[in-house]
Amino acid sequence: MSNNAYEMLNVAEPVDGVQQIQLDRPEALNALTTALLGELSRALDVAEANSHVKVVVLTGSIRAFAAGADVKEMAERDLVGIVNDPRQQSWQRITQFSKPIVAAINGYCLGGGCELAMHADILIAGTDAKFGQPEINLGIIPGAGGTQRLVRAVGKSLGMQMVLTGQPINAEQAKSAGLISEITQPELTLPRAMEVASQIAQKSALAVRLAKECVLKGMDTDLATGLRFERHAFTVLSGTKDRDEGIAAFLEKRKPTFTGQ
Repeated sequence: MSNNAYEMLNVAEPVDGVQQIQLDRPEALNALTTALLGELSRALDVAEANSHVKVVVLTGSIRAFAAGADVKEMAERDLVGIVNDPRQQSWQRITQFSKPIVAAINGYCLGGGCELAMHADILIAGTDAKFGQPEINLGIIPGAGGTQRLVRAVGKSLGMQMVLTGQPINAEQAKSAGLISEITQPELTLPRAMEVASQIAQKSALAVRLAKECVLKGMDTDLATGLRFERHAFTVLSGTKDRDEGIAAFLEKRKPTFTGQ
């Protein structure tokens, strides 16, 4: 069942800890407007506060995850408008979301859409997916992390080529480069993303949250700092009921029942 509080999103009720959020601007291939990003930010606020939501699956349509930012809206902003761009608050909210996001990507995933996908923690794509940062064709550059997250994901050479030429890569290239984790048939992309999310939702929410923090920390810092952060998180988890339950279940050869404590 969808939540009708949103005009540009379909937000389903969580099922077994997994909540599906679908971008819904089919007439514009889900191009990202200020309003759409604001709704997504609000939906993530609600998901963050909802203890029944363990994992979010973010998807678009079979034709496009998101084809980019809304160029018409962008054209209306001058230098001052870009400096005061309200979308930055929405991007920051998406970045700070503490629960895992699994992206199910079909079709076009370009510009701001590619940047949004890279905010997800796990990316699963259909065979028809196209990833790119074509902003250079408009005389601009990516402005929501495209020059930074892309290079961290695919390496300097391919990242530089994508940013400087504006040419997209296909799903096979994206997987080979490490941008996505799996490729499926387009009709199976969302079901597979839901399956992966369901697997995660069955784990200890505390361990999942700290594991996500550790991996992201490791991407943004040196090895020694990342290792210290990891050890601290590992130590914190040793004092949780979920850790005791996980070990007891393993020794007793049964499935653990995690409570988030």
